[in-house]
Amino acid sequence: MNTFDSLTLKAWINENTEFLTGARIQKIQQPTRRDFVFSIRKSGETRKFYININPQLHHICFMSKENENRRMIEIPKKPPMFCMLLRKYLENSVIYKVNQPPYERILELYIETFNELSEKIYLCLAVELMGKHSNVVLYNDDTNVIIGCAHNIGAEKSSVREMAGTLPYTYPPKQNKTDILTYCGEINYETMHNDFYWISKAFANHLEGQPVEKIKSLVNLDGISPVISADYKDFSLFRNLIKNPLPQKSVNEMLDNYFTYYQEKDKFQTLKIHLETFTNQKIKKLKNSRSKIEEQIKREKNSDMYRLFGDLIMANLYNNKDFSSSIEVYDYENNKNITIELDNTKTLKENANKFYKLYTKGKTSLQKSAEMKEQISENLAYYEQVRYSIETAENIRDLLEVKQELMPEEYKKTDKPKAIEPEKIKISGYSVYIGKNNRQNDYIISKLAKDDDLWFHTKDCAGSHVLLKGEKPPDEVILQCAKLAKEHSSAPKSSKIGVIYTKRKYLRKPPKANLGYVTYKNEKEIVID
Repeated sequence: MNTFDSLTLKAWINENTEFLTGARIQKIQQPTRRDFVFSIRKSGETRKFYININPQLHHICFMSKENENRRMIEIPKKPPMFCMLLRKYLENSVIYKVNQPPYERILELYIETFNELSEKIYLCLAVELMGKHSNVVLYNDDTNVIIGCAHNIGAEKSSVREMAGTLPYTYPPKQNKTDILTYCGEINYETMHNDFYWISKAFANHLEGQPVEKIKSLVNLDGISPVISADYKDFSLFRNLIKNPLPQKSVNEMLDNYFTYYQEKDKFQTLKIHLETFTNQKIKKLKNSRSKIEEQIKREKNSDMYRLFGDLIMANLYNNKDFSSSIEVYDYENNKNITIELDNTKTLKENANKFYKLYTKGKTSLQKSAEMKEQISENLAYYEQVRYSIETAENIRDLLEVKQELMPEEYKKTDKPKAIEPEKIKISGYSVYIGKNNRQNDYIISKLAKDDDLWFHTKDCAGSHVLLKGEKPPDEVILQCAKLAKEHSSAPKSSKIGVIYTKRKYLRKPPKANLGYVTYKNEKEIVID
């Protein structure tokens, strides 16, 4: 991944200074502690200026509507304190100058506004794009005193440059480098990023072997042609410096598209890990509960022994004495003599009644335990299906559908992501639908399927619902659908797996069942080898 350097900032400023100068800041939002969205308007045009000070993704750009959606920006109900501060001083103010301090990765927006006494004041918003030291600082241009910053930096973090309200604003310490534009000697290509201003390590990798005059021309931004590499591992201001370039219309578009790709990727991985952790915890808890219930069922299965003891005692009431500690009787069910331990404070009849009560209690408990085990097994199958949906998700929209299903309380009705249609393919003229998650599986069964359509699913294995629409499909098409069901399951590489199929009219969704759960009958099975 390439990083945002001072030369890229210089090119962006050159491209956008005309729009920014004289523009009005209309709205300020802070989705997270590390990114900001400014609505800036000039000459009837409004653009969304995006600032990101994440150490790995630090950059600025004007966002397109499409990339704003891809970034999945969520505005909090309660804005952070720094956002409130920026709104107080900057909303409805005018940008009168744009600047970049020499060689620095700092964008300065000089702003004209009014204080509470309607007096004109001049402020500066400094956007520092310096890796882990990235920050957004608002200070008074007349007094050079900091009003506020996104991250306060105390003496314990930096002995060189403290950053906090009421402190003077200073630039970072100067680096011991030379301006390449005034240099006339030999170049060491391995260390040039440490020797010269404007040249980052990534840019230096592109310049190896280039003559000094060519490098100076590039640093002067002659012949800009912004591109992104086809694998999105790199971007460049100059097309001929990277392989397999994807041309971009502008420097801003290059930055917007490049960093959106990595933000989307980062959010996808973060959300995927979050959902996998949540689901795995549920599965682990359900497996532990099922294990305990299975042990209880094993114990309760011995309740038939209590019934036998009660029967044997009642059959031998007149052959034994009350208040005995034990009696020896003949077990007519197993054809042997056995000794039954008794409570010597009770009569034989009372001991028999005690055993009958233990039998009744065990029988009731066994029935309840079996019902609980069935419910737990259904929930376990549901979460295993959800885990399969998470593992096979291809983009963040797929994961958001799963999140909406697992955590509906986190969504308002207006915030719910738009449902994604199930995948549709054609096999010999027949339409086949494949669900990616429980929501799509449920949609296939409840909305798309007709009574005589065929439904496919792997047996005893999490996977997608596959629907074959059409009357009397040939065996070859049915086999292809069975193979699709195996392919879209949690065991696609299994050497042998069963796929069941039946008509839609034989499916039933039990009341209050989990999303995507159905029962079936009159099914047939195809073993895919």
